[in-house]
Amino acid sequence: MARIQVYTTRWCGYCVRAKALLEARGHEYEELALDDDPAFRQKLFELTGGWTVPQILIDGSPIGGYAELWRLDRDGRLEELAA
Repeated sequence: MARIQVYTTRWCGYCVRAKALLEARGHEYEELALDDDPAFRQKLFELTGGWTVPQILIDGSPIGGYAELWRLDRDGRLEELAA
Protein backbone atom coordinates (compact mmCIF):
# COMPACT_ATOMS: atom_id res chain seq x y z
CA MET A 1 0.00 0.00 0.00
CA ALA A 2 1.28 3.46 -0.90
CA ARG A 3 2.17 6.06 1.71
CA ILE A 4 -0.23 9.00 1.47
CA GLN A 5 0.61 12.28 3.21
CA VAL A 6 -1.83 15.18 3.43
CA TYR A 7 -0.59 18.62 4.50
CA THR A 8 -3.50 20.49 6.08
CA THR A 9 -4.70 23.37 8.22
CA ARG A 10 -7.71 23.47 10.56
CA TRP A 11 -9.44 26.24 8.60
CA CYS A 12 -9.24 24.58 5.17
CA GLY A 13 -12.50 23.21 3.77
CA TYR A 14 -10.70 21.47 0.90
CA CYS A 15 -8.52 19.67 3.44
CA VAL A 16 -11.66 18.26 5.05
CA ARG A 17 -12.93 17.14 1.63
CA ALA A 18 -9.63 15.50 0.68
CA LYS A 19 -9.51 13.55 3.94
CA ALA A 20 -13.15 12.51 3.55
CA LEU A 21 -12.53 11.26 0.00
CA LEU A 22 -9.53 9.21 1.11
CA GLU A 23 -11.46 7.78 4.06
CA ALA A 24 -14.47 6.96 1.84
CA ARG A 25 -12.17 4.97 -0.46
CA GLY A 26 -10.56 3.19 2.50
CA HIS A 27 -7.11 4.75 2.10
CA GLU A 28 -5.02 5.36 5.17
CA TYR A 29 -3.10 8.64 5.22
CA GLU A 30 -0.79 10.65 7.40
CA GLU A 31 -2.07 14.12 8.19
CA LEU A 32 0.55 16.80 8.70
CA ALA A 33 -1.12 19.82 10.28
CA LEU A 34 0.62 23.09 9.55
CA ASP A 35 -1.43 25.47 11.73
CA ASP A 36 1.37 26.28 14.15
CA ASP A 37 4.05 26.89 11.52
CA PRO A 38 4.09 30.50 10.27
CA ALA A 39 6.48 29.58 7.43
CA PHE A 40 4.42 26.61 6.19
CA ARG A 41 3.72 28.06 2.74
CA GLN A 42 7.42 28.30 1.91
CA LYS A 43 8.03 24.76 3.16
CA LEU A 44 5.09 23.47 1.09
CA PHE A 45 6.38 25.21 -2.00
CA GLU A 46 9.84 23.70 -1.56
CA LEU A 47 8.36 20.23 -1.00
CA THR A 48 5.52 20.19 -3.54
CA GLY A 49 5.70 23.26 -5.74
CA GLY A 50 2.32 24.38 -4.36
CA TRP A 51 1.47 27.21 -1.98
CA THR A 52 -2.00 26.13 -0.88
CA VAL A 53 -3.42 23.39 1.34
CA PRO A 54 -4.13 20.63 1.09
CA GLN A 55 -1.01 19.35 -0.60
CA ILE A 56 -1.07 15.60 -1.10
CA LEU A 57 1.85 13.27 -1.69
CA ILE A 58 1.61 9.63 -2.70
CA ASP A 59 4.82 7.71 -2.09
CA GLY A 60 6.66 11.03 -1.90
CA SER A 61 5.37 12.34 -5.24
CA PRO A 62 3.20 15.47 -5.07
CA ILE A 63 -0.15 15.07 -6.81
CA GLY A 64 -1.55 18.52 -5.94
CA GLY A 65 -4.57 19.41 -3.85
CA TYR A 66 -8.18 18.35 -3.50
CA ALA A 67 -9.15 19.02 -7.14
CA GLU A 68 -6.32 16.85 -8.41
CA LEU A 69 -7.16 14.11 -5.90
CA TRP A 70 -10.81 14.22 -7.00
CA ARG A 71 -9.81 13.97 -10.68
CA LEU A 72 -7.58 10.98 -9.96
CA ASP A 73 -10.45 9.30 -8.14
CA ARG A 74 -12.95 10.13 -10.90
CA ASP A 75 -10.63 8.73 -13.56
CA GLY A 76 -9.92 5.56 -11.56
CA ARG A 77 -6.23 6.41 -11.19
CA LEU A 78 -6.30 6.97 -7.43
CA GLU A 79 -6.68 3.24 -6.81
CA GLU A 80 -3.67 2.54 -9.05
CA LEU A 81 -1.47 5.10 -7.30
CA ALA A 82 -2.55 4.08 -3.81
CA ALA A 83 -2.07 0.35 -4.39
